[in-house]
Amino acid sequence: MKFRKEYDSIGSINVPVDKYWGASTQRSKKYFDIGDIFVRPKLIKSIAIIKKAAAITNFKNKDINSKIFKSIVRAANEVISGKLDNHFPLKVWQTGSGTQTNMNVNEVISNRAIEILKGKKGTKKPVHPNDHVNKSQSTNDVFPTAMHIAIAMETKEKLLPSLELLNNELKKKVRKFSKIVKIGRTHLQDATPLSLGQEFSGYQSQLDECIKRIKVSLNEIYYLAQGGTAVGTGINTKKNFDKKIVNEIKKITKLPFKPAKNKFAALAAHDAIVNYSGTLNTTAVCLMKIANDIRFLGSGPRAGYGELILPENEPGSSIMPGKVNPTQCEAVTMVCVKVIGNHNGITMAGSHGHFELNVFKPLIIHNVLQSIKLLSDSTKSFGKYCISGLKADKNRIKELVDNSLMLVTALSPVIGYDNAAKIAKNALKNKTTLKIEAMKTGLINEKDYDKIVDPLKMIRPF
Repeated sequence: MKFRKEYDSIGSINVPVDKYWGASTQRSKKYFDIGDIFVRPKLIKSIAIIKKAAAITNFKNKDINSKIFKSIVRAANEVISGKLDNHFPLKVWQTGSGTQTNMNVNEVISNRAIEILKGKKGTKKPVHPNDHVNKSQSTNDVFPTAMHIAIAMETKEKLLPSLELLNNELKKKVRKFSKIVKIGRTHLQDATPLSLGQEFSGYQSQLDECIKRIKVSLNEIYYLAQGGTAVGTGINTKKNFDKKIVNEIKKITKLPFKPAKNKFAALAAHDAIVNYSGTLNTTAVCLMKIANDIRFLGSGPRAGYGELILPENEPGSSIMPGKVNPTQCEAVTMVCVKVIGNHNGITMAGSHGHFELNVFKPLIIHNVLQSIKLLSDSTKSFGKYCISGLKADKNRIKELVDNSLMLVTALSPVIGYDNAAKIAKNALKNKTTLKIEAMKTGLINEKDYDKIVDPLKMIRPF
């Protein structure tokens, strides 16, 4: 491998000649070689959006010339497009402000811009990574701004469409299952009837509320820290720079970003992200309930509940022929556990904003983006490959309803709670039916019994 020498305030260091990164990145590769989790491309691209917006703003403010402005914008666009993805080698576990990653982007854009202008990589001329690419910025406002941009874009592009797909599939099942009466269960014990459609309406309503919460929480994410620079004061920026650069970011992303109301809070705390992550946490809790219910109701096929027939996507066992497992449900529940764990990490990290800067930023954004990615992929898969092909075993459902002792609840208003309880207990003890035991009491005749103990009438108020 061939190297070139690059320089920073510490001294010189060898950098691979075929890479656009510089001295800061090379040092970071050495001193932060921790784990195997790399900074997510979406965050890198979000930082590049900021660099592009800053270059536009600085040019309009007459702080950089046209040549430098155009080269930075062109290089930033290449980063945004993914063309330069292999020039970002840093891992999540670095300084808590994300300085190394910000400098990685500065150096790549600088060296690529130099190349565009027919200069020599590593010279910092005519485009300097700090003086030009990072002009009017600090890592301390760039990184939190990029965090918000990445979250908003991933939510709009991936998470919400996936959740809506699953929501629509659940809506279809609500309609399709509306006339199928099944036995309800509370405490894992038989309860009064409801329709399978009603049961699924509960799932759909849960998810619908989760989608609403996520959308509401995005309103806080749209506020950006950019313009606060080092500690929130805006040092080394011109008046209204924050408004101008956020307006450019808004144009680039087509999302309704606005300047943070208070830059000191935006740098020192990440309450908006903690709150947003809380909605992902709630969504994970919701999905855990839905996926578990479906796999339990699909258990069997002969020795379980067996009320639902799950799609057969792949063989379920390497030893038991013909076995089919609730694999999509299991994948979702594992994702849910991870998202809940991620939120715990975000909560702890968010609570450690010391004085003018929270220094857990790389952890926070990694966890959030991972949760978004996992929820996006798993809900899409769950909707397409499980809920869509889900069927009701009507015969099994009818069998369980017909044998349920809790149908006796309908008799309670007529013959009293205690008498109804005796009928249920006797049916269980004698292994007979509710109807037989009810007739023995003489408290109700057969005609009235058949009229009252009708599962279809028991799924709504009378």
